[in-house]
Amino acid sequence: MSVKCMAIALGVILCTAAVQGFPMFKGGRCLCINPGVKAVRVANIGKVSIIYPSNNCDKTEVIITLKAPKVQRCLNPNSKQARLIIKEFGRKKFLNHQNV
Repeated sequence: MSVKCMAIALGVILCTAAVQGFPMFKGGRCLCINPGVKAVRVANIGKVSIIYPSNNCDKTEVIITLKAPKVQRCLNPNSKQARLIIKEFGRKKFLNHQNV
């Protein structure tokens, strides 16, 4: 192999390594794309997941899994129902840590 070919191969490898280090999305990869619904009937809620801001997503996400059709819905974290769920979730977490 000539020196020219080796230099080109080395340049391609270095460029590939540099491009892989760039973040693809500036705001991260959030699960909820849109703001979400304001409220869900409490009787239809099967599971609640709260995802706090992290390196992947810079906002709090409240994801509700419904009972009947096992579908996930994003709940607007600024809505009244979401604030109550987050508050209750935090309270239960606090009480569980104190009972340990």
